[in-house]
Amino acid sequence: MFKKSTVALIALILIWGASWPINKLAVPYSPPLLYAGQRALLGGILLTVIIWKTREKVNWRENWQKYCIGAFFNTILFFGLQTAGLLYLPSGLFSVLVYFQPILLGLFAWLLLGESLSPVKILGLFLGFVGVAVVSVDGLTVHVSAIGVTLGLLTAVSWAFGVIYVKKISKEVDAYWMVALQCIIGGFFLLGTGSVFESWSAIEWNRNYLSGLGFGATIGIPLAYILYYKLVNAGEASKVGSYTFLIPIVAVLLGVLFLGETVTYSLVIGMLLVAISIYFVNFQHKTKSKSISND
Repeated sequence: MFKKSTVALIALILIWGASWPINKLAVPYSPPLLYAGQRALLGGILLTVIIWKTREKVNWRENWQKYCIGAFFNTILFFGLQTAGLLYLPSGLFSVLVYFQPILLGLFAWLLLGESLSPVKILGLFLGFVGVAVVSVDGLTVHVSAIGVTLGLLTAVSWAFGVIYVKKISKEVDAYWMVALQCIIGGFFLLGTGSVFESWSAIEWNRNYLSGLGFGATIGIPLAYILYYKLVNAGEASKVGSYTFLIPIVAVLLGVLFLGETVTYSLVIGMLLVAISIYFVNFQHKTKSKSISND
């Protein structure tokens, strides 16, 4: 189980890390809401086809409200606010705000789920956020939009609440169907909103756009969210959330390798801070496990 969870965690980090440069290449060729809605809807439909034989687990009459709430936080708000926020802020600064989520996740898990929040864990979460900020500092600009900052923080809040909610109801709904239906419901809403305020004719169906759409619809959304919720439900939400600090690091490294971006001292320092953060967040947990086994 440890090896499987480790592989799943590494896969998740690589998938979401790769999503940033891939979306960076695709977003300019489509209005943001239509792009986000297409990825979510297609991803949900694909997952539905794969798990269709287990449709008796949906229990729509009993769980439809849960699916709608999950879609509201994890698809409509998260993808909607994220795409809108990128119109006001540089991607570097916006990613720092979005990855404030693990800190919020740790706090919400403590307040709502009763998970432990020791001083060492608090320090680890703080260092992880500082590490992400240091890595992204080269991409920041002097001009900062108040609207963009607000949208970035709201994206982090909606993501944290969405993860907490999914974990809280994890025993009441099937994890696969939760991902599929929240993507379909949220995707329809985003496409409907985009159809009103944006134009389908503005989409350029070129290689970059189709690559981003295909990646998001098959790997970036359905597979990644299944891995994420499975990992969160298997352990402490704040502990699993701490590893998401690695995602911007992976995104920067992939940008260096495939987009010609340069390596800086801030990148090296930030990666060290992230490594220390993960150690601190998990140190307390390992210590407790050893003491229990000794007893």
